[in-house]
Amino acid sequence: MSLLDELITSLGVLPEAEREAVTRDAVEATQDLLLIPNPGPQTDAYFSEADELYYGGQAGGGKSGLLIGLALNEHTSSLILRRVNADAAELAEEACGFAGDRGSYNGQKHVLKVDGGIRQVQFGGCQFEENKERYKGRAKDLYGFDEISDFTRTQFKFITTWNRSSKPGQRCRVVCAGNPPTRPEGLWVLEYWGPWLDKNHPKYPTAPGVLRWYTTGSNGEDIEVEGRGPHMIDGREVFARSRTFIPAKLSDNPYLAGTNYQASLDSLPPELRAAYRDGNFQAEIKDDAFQLIPTDWVTAAQARWHETGRNGFAMTAIALDPAGGGADAAEIAARYGGWVSPFTTVQGKETADHSMMAGRVVALRRDGCPVIVDGGGGYGGATTMRLKDNSIEATAFVGSEGSTGITNDAAKLGFVNRRAEAHWRLREALDPDQEGGSIVAIPPGNEVKADLCAVRWELTRQGIKIESKEDIKKRIGRSPGKGDVVVMLFSEGDRAAKRSKARRSNGLQATANMGYAHMRRR
Repeated sequence: MSLLDELITSLGVLPEAEREAVTRDAVEATQDLLLIPNPGPQTDAYFSEADELYYGGQAGGGKSGLLIGLALNEHTSSLILRRVNADAAELAEEACGFAGDRGSYNGQKHVLKVDGGIRQVQFGGCQFEENKERYKGRAKDLYGFDEISDFTRTQFKFITTWNRSSKPGQRCRVVCAGNPPTRPEGLWVLEYWGPWLDKNHPKYPTAPGVLRWYTTGSNGEDIEVEGRGPHMIDGREVFARSRTFIPAKLSDNPYLAGTNYQASLDSLPPELRAAYRDGNFQAEIKDDAFQLIPTDWVTAAQARWHETGRNGFAMTAIALDPAGGGADAAEIAARYGGWVSPFTTVQGKETADHSMMAGRVVALRRDGCPVIVDGGGGYGGATTMRLKDNSIEATAFVGSEGSTGITNDAAKLGFVNRRAEAHWRLREALDPDQEGGSIVAIPPGNEVKADLCAVRWELTRQGIKIESKEDIKKRIGRSPGKGDVVVMLFSEGDRAAKRSKARRSNGLQATANMGYAHMRRR
């Protein structure tokens, strides 16, 4: 029960005269508010002290109303975003309705001014990844994201960098609203608010409204700390920001709870019903018609994974997806039979040092297994050479090279390039209908699931083609590095193992021939 709910309950047992007095005081206290939050979760969210709040769950829970109410009542400079510009215009129209004659809207600039400009609310879209640059350096004390899972994590983090105000005493915060993600690209929100939403998070379930504090390490990783700080991180004194999650429910919205909106939600397809009607963050998402690897297959592979799964197996292969010192992370993982190890993630300047990256691989490598390095983009070549200089069997995987392979099914389709073939080989390895089922076990995590499920494919005259890595990056806002590592472990790992076996066999045969010749000379 929220504090407001407790007050309402207490109000009901007061004598009539006292109740009327309290009611009169409440009316006077709220008469200047353009939007009054509904009792319950929306009020809890309205008054939450979190620097970064996620208010989400069921459709109709008053999520958009929360963003508009905060912008009109509590903040002086706000930016409310939808992924698509046209959708942002609808929000602006709704906000103008609440502002009434106290508001003035500039349709060209998409800015609503309230009370002569005391408060200004900008509405905008961020349809493409690069559109985030439009908001660079434009400080706002409120950033509101409507349907947060439609945005990429990089858009969210970049835009909110300028969450500040020069007005003394002005509260600054970020508020995200939305239903559970219905596409792989949106799974990052489950990771970002993991203690509340991700059942695999070590601190799940954290109670709604509880604050947890985070800062960022030198390599860009989240670090949880106790309280705002200051904290000494990587030799620097930094302050943390708080996060929380509060669930939104249709039943708490009196304006919709008594309508036929519930019936509309009940009629949705099962996968959308779980997200919009039930607000279920654990529900599986519906696959795109051209999704290469079904989500169910990845989920099953993650369910097969356990920490001791490698026992009894030698390391089959190790793979590296380099980053070259850019904003993306380098990813490393190993394979033991069908079991994939947890990922080693490297960020920051170290990824530009090829010797250090080669050293990372060497430190993890076991059993003389082959090493596969993604050679696309030109980042992996130098690291591959460093490994070879140290007599380590390393292969650069160049996805743009041609392919002579065909699918294992009856269709016997070809591939446009090796990258398409490599992804398809993983699909075949994950197929639960193959003889004996799949033995692939992938470590749990929404990021690797999103990477593998984000890939789209098409059938062309030249064979199976998958979308480019750059197109995937634009859609999900980051490099699908973890997914690419898994792909290389199973496709190129098998190739490398066969080459290594053939070389050893040839070497043994050559040694035997030399011994036979020596015996004949004697």
